[in-house]
Amino acid sequence: MKILVIDIGGSHVKALCTGVKRPRRFESGTTLTPAMMVASVQELAKDWSYEAISVGYPGPARDGHPTVEPAHLGSGWVGFDFTTAFGRPVKLVNDAAMQALGGYDGGRMLFLGLGTGLGSALVIEGHLHPLELAHLPYRKKRSFEDYVGERGRLRLGEEKWRRRVIDVVERLRAATQVEQVLLGGGNAQHLRAHLDRLPVGTRIGGNADAFRGGFRMWEQPEDVAKAPARGRRSSRSAGTN
Repeated sequence: MKILVIDIGGSHVKALCTGVKRPRRFESGTTLTPAMMVASVQELAKDWSYEAISVGYPGPARDGHPTVEPAHLGSGWVGFDFTTAFGRPVKLVNDAAMQALGGYDGGRMLFLGLGTGLGSALVIEGHLHPLELAHLPYRKKRSFEDYVGERGRLRLGEEKWRRRVIDVVERLRAATQVEQVLLGGGNAQHLRAHLDRLPVGTRIGGNADAFRGGFRMWEQPEDVAKAPARGRRSSRSAGTN
């Protein structure tokens, strides 16, 4: 099956289709409505052939539908009928969950997306479980997101922020009893030079994870569990000193 994957962000919407090597994009922003997004994607992908669509949505989603309006886009997303608008079957999940599925390498894995906020998801034996950990209390009446999101990085500075990320990874890994932690999002790049300080079993994802996750959304969980992600990302394994 040929799949069109759409990754919706606060500044750009990116799209990639099965068999296509390079994604295409257009600007999003605070005025982008779902109808505008659909029309722009259809124009962007007019020379691509696809039978189904995966959407990574920048906000909470349940049963394939947004449950909260996005913070950095226009309105009208909750209750919008994407399947009717596109005229094809659509699967929609939180964007962090889609990235988590793309970077999954087997077993029990926790994904933490370090960006403007904190995205999170679990993948267990190929089964995707979106989470909403960002606003749980962490320190001094502040949430996890307040410390490891972009606001925290700017408030704390790079070194203190990295220490908080390491602490949060350790806490959430222990709470979720996972074998691996995958770090993604734009701010994960600030940790690449400090891999030796990350907790054992922690690795950093790649830019292609979101699209790979979109393709995997149409696979059976048992098939996802059998097929490890292509190429190991930067990681700290149990053998690292």
